[in-house]
Amino acid sequence: MSDQTPLHPVVAEVTATIIERSRESRARYLARIEAMRAEGPGRGKLSCANWAHAFAASPGEDRLRALDPQAPNIGIVSAYNDMLSAHQPLEDYPRIIKAAARKAGATAQFAGGVPAMCDGVTQGRPGMELSLFSRDVIALATGVALSHDAFDAVIMLGVCDKIVPGLVIGGLAYGWLPTILMPAGPMTSGLPNSEKARIRGLYAEGRIGRDELLAAEQASYHGPGTCTFYGTANSNQMLMELMGLHLPGSAFVTPGTPLREALVAHSAIRAAQIGVKSDDWTAMGHVIDEKAIVNGVVGLMATGGSTNHCLHLPAMAAAAGIRLTLEDMDALSRVTPLMARVYPNGQADVNHFQAAGGLAFVTRELLAAGLLHEDVRTVVGPGLSRYTQEPVLDGDTLVWRDGARESGDFAVLRPASDPFEREGGLRLLRGPLGRAVIKVSAVKPDHRIVTAPAVVFDNQDDYLAAFKRGELDRDCVAVVRFQGPRANGMPELHSLTPPLSVLQDRGCKVALVTDGRMSGASGKVPAAIHVTPEALNGGALARVRDGDVITLDAEAGTLTIAVDPAEFAARTPAAPPPDGIGHGRELFASLRSLAGAADAGASVLFEN
Repeated sequence: MSDQTPLHPVVAEVTATIIERSRESRARYLARIEAMRAEGPGRGKLSCANWAHAFAASPGEDRLRALDPQAPNIGIVSAYNDMLSAHQPLEDYPRIIKAAARKAGATAQFAGGVPAMCDGVTQGRPGMELSLFSRDVIALATGVALSHDAFDAVIMLGVCDKIVPGLVIGGLAYGWLPTILMPAGPMTSGLPNSEKARIRGLYAEGRIGRDELLAAEQASYHGPGTCTFYGTANSNQMLMELMGLHLPGSAFVTPGTPLREALVAHSAIRAAQIGVKSDDWTAMGHVIDEKAIVNGVVGLMATGGSTNHCLHLPAMAAAAGIRLTLEDMDALSRVTPLMARVYPNGQADVNHFQAAGGLAFVTRELLAAGLLHEDVRTVVGPGLSRYTQEPVLDGDTLVWRDGARESGDFAVLRPASDPFEREGGLRLLRGPLGRAVIKVSAVKPDHRIVTAPAVVFDNQDDYLAAFKRGELDRDCVAVVRFQGPRANGMPELHSLTPPLSVLQDRGCKVALVTDGRMSGASGKVPAAIHVTPEALNGGALARVRDGDVITLDAEAGTLTIAVDPAEFAARTPAAPPPDGIGHGRELFASLRSLAGAADAGASVLFEN
């Protein structure tokens, strides 16, 4: 397709800029990969005693195969736990993978597990302050799982918010190993999203009780699989497809189906085919290159994906020696059409999106528009056009066929030539208050410019209390500060969404400005999030006072304050609240002190 459709000049320019900016760091990374591959596969480096230890507990068939120097050994890294709906199905996947590996003449071993926490469970609770840093903990745990150096390829099992970025970052440290990501897929559809939002609003206003709210939530989140709104978890799956780490079309196949099981089994077959010793060696560090990163960003913008990936994409890129900036992402968003309306950007869920054409249709359209790099490596071979296909079962045989060429529902999915909007879902804001990100795909145009007096809070609980006391029923810009990565781990502030939405529905001009996160479920209220520098680290939010007039202008890309610059600079910054302890937060104090800036990924693992 790249021969037929010239690459969009902005996509070409941004890609060239990233390549030049990353030249030295990427070269060092690639040299490391080549050096490690040159050492040979794991069993070639391990002593007989090492290798015997590695297979001491394996069943007889696998122990015999371990004697074959040509038999690939596949490592499995999993985020399984049975508390989280998205990860509960992963319990059976190692068994399926091991059986398929044996049929392919390989062995597979469960190399290690990584933690998996759910932002939906910890939302508004102290545990949310551990959430962002769980990504880097997962990366470290992945490194430990692969440290035995006994593998020719890797299959990673994970789905949700910080889990997939953490697996990718950890996997890229072993970037010479071919690596396939395998998710569980979304749960079946439950309570319609419009009804869920309505009930949450009623609860925020105090018009219904907890029992009614809980009944609605249980009807929404009701079975195994990913939550069906288009938040960070499902944005993760989109990214893994567009970046070439999935088997094509595996993102949104529901768990517990024959097709899902067939995909899991085929991941083992494919991993064996592209292992370190094979002629088709496909290193993870080669798949994730500058073009793959750009493809991921374009996919994020075209589908109205999660704001959390303004943190995760720069961090994942850095793990591969690639330097991605918010300016790069903003430039790509400005030329990428918004093709999807999936909750919270619309009322449909991801199952509806998949039925309307899904990622195969999106990929086909973006390639045809010259907005994606087709000439990339993927785990199924060269060329992104392979991801315009969808998996199906022909009897018991897994095959791929061309995906939809037309949208099945124009209310959910539209072609690139006739999109919902001409620009993508995320934008960069700049001004005297710092640099911030805003998700505009869910915000109606008449709410994208807000000028109002600031009401300042140092935590979300104080804001919620003020709302319940009726003190915020007016035009206002809620400033919730000291929520950055160094202050308290940068928790999601999704609990603010229902009351802010209520105020907006009452006719108030409202917006949120924060150095915290607002999650993949960022909704209809304009929110300038990830403000950098953060308040604790010299950021301007520490000098904002009640009554200061702030303008959030998503159209112009600005975030300004109507205070004389000299007066503003002379103000004494507000003192941060006491450091949180309890609920494990004290264990993460060292990580908070090391955290980089949000606009560079907020990582503790890389220089920012």
